[in-house]
Amino acid sequence: MDTPNPQPKSTFSSFRSLRLALQRLERGRDYWALRWQALLAFIDLSILAFFLLGPYLRTGPSYLIIDYAIAVWIGAELLARALAAPSFRTFFKRPMTWIDAVILATLLFPEILFNFAFLRVMRLWAIGKSPLLREGLRWAGWGHLQDVVRAALNFLVFLFMVTGFVYTTFFYREEGGEGFVDALYFTVATITTTGFGDITLPGTAGKLTSVITMIIGISLFVRLAQAVVRPYKVQFPCPQCGLQRHDTDAVHCKACGHLLNIPDEGD
Repeated sequence: MDTPNPQPKSTFSSFRSLRLALQRLERGRDYWALRWQALLAFIDLSILAFFLLGPYLRTGPSYLIIDYAIAVWIGAELLARALAAPSFRTFFKRPMTWIDAVILATLLFPEILFNFAFLRVMRLWAIGKSPLLREGLRWAGWGHLQDVVRAALNFLVFLFMVTGFVYTTFFYREEGGEGFVDALYFTVATITTTGFGDITLPGTAGKLTSVITMIIGISLFVRLAQAVVRPYKVQFPCPQCGLQRHDTDAVHCKACGHLLNIPDEGD
């Protein structure tokens, strides 16, 4: 009597195990997941460092090697996130999917397209919303600084995004790091509305970039200031009305008066 072939079932089981492992790595809160999330964050920072060092490496043979190695890594990340997503529709609705696709294209064709690897800084924005930041601060005993750190991350992400865009669009061909310093100087002067005027962006595109930078930059700066001076509140949804934030010593919900049982930070 012939025995059924277990191979299809084994393959399906392996695929399911891989998918669960990827989902745990992406959204898990245990030590194993947080350790891998920290490693991925370090790799993201290394990719940003490659973008900053681009003017120094561009003339050497190692530039294309590192460029294509990063492209392979980002392609593998896209595939892993596609496998971990509940559905391909959900995967394609995520902003980071399209951002990484643009980065991948610029890395695969560095001579034709501008290097938009600076968009990778959006991964730091994603980290600000991930368990890595929340659990890391809690383990370090700095859970009360979560709002401040998240607001600072959002501001730094925007600062680097604008600096990277200005650098890539207007100053990328300058020697060494001078172009990035000019772009950073212009961005900071614009966000703070100081407007020294010694460095300006040419044309209509430059003026629109300046206007958008001022509007969004001031908003994020004010939000950061509010996070610093605002009294700390814990994240604890009220079971009755759903109010998310309460004072650390709150006994009753301010919105509906429901009795609360807020755990200590160390619990």
